Order: sequence, then structure tokens, then C-alpha cells
Amino acid sequence: MEITLQVNGARRSIDVDPRVSLLDLLRERLGLTGSKKGCDHGQCGACTVLIDGRRVLACLALAVAQDGAEITTVEGLASGERLHPLQAAFIEHDAFQCGYCTPGQLCSAVGMLAEGGPSAVTEELAGEPELTAEEIRERMSGNLCRCGAYPNIVTAIAEVGA
Repeated sequence: MEITLQVNGARRSIDVDPRVSLLDLLRERLGLTGSKKGCDHGQCGACTVLIDGRRVLACLALAVAQDGAEITTVEGLASGERLHPLQAAFIEHDAFQCGYCTPGQLCSAVGMLAEGGPSAVTEELAGEPELTAEEIRERMSGNLCRCGAYPNIVTAIAEVGA
């Protein structure tokens, strides 16, 4: 099947097998290797990308189902040589160690900051909740870091979200 995607601002038309995941399309066919294949079961978040501005696990999304969608990967977060504010904050706060989960953490954080609304830990449901460390941890809970860089990840997100 031929599908058309807007990937990191560039229009791409590509023939895909209907069984191919978005993650495999991005990595193997389009050469965008920033999104990582961690568990390939939607449990670790290393493959998180933004589809039409919302966080999605690319290993669970079929590429054919994204026809016409706007996809943003970690490679598309920066604006030329200027890093996205979250990328700069991750560097400033040393919010990574091995870096394997970092692309998924960054895309998830960008989507999380844009989502808003209450989470499972929000006490007051009326209005926009304060972006506390507990709120950030809850909203980022689908992204695992085996190195344990969580405190610095939360600090970096909190700085940008303030």
C-alpha cells in the first residue's frame, strides 16, 4: 500500500506492507533511527513519537494506519541547529545516562506538556493542575529508564513546563 506521511516536516510517500509497524518504517525504511526498539511490546516507551501532536508508541502503531498523519520523531524536535527547550534542559540537567531511552523520553515529554488536564494523581480536578514532580512522574510513567535518570528527567521537564 502507498501511504503519505508528513515526517519531521517533510512529505513522504512510501509503499509499505500492511503489517509493518510505524517504528520499523521510521527506522528501516526512512533511516530515522532515533526512536528505539526497546521491548517491541509497548511497555518501555523507547519508541515514543508524536502523531499529530499526541504521544504514540510507534512499535504498536501500524504504518498504514498513519496515512496522512504528521509524525514527529526526536530528529524533528530541534529547529535547525537550535535544540528544542526540552533537549537543552536534558543536557543541562544530565537527564540521561546511556541515552537509549532519551528519544522516547523527549518525545513523550513534549507530548505530555502539550496535553494538560488531570492525571491519576491530580487532587483538584477543576482547572489545570500544577506541574509538580509527582504529576510529571505519573504522566511520564510509560517511559522506562533502566539507568535510573528519573530525578534529572523530572527536573528537566519541570524547568521547561514552568
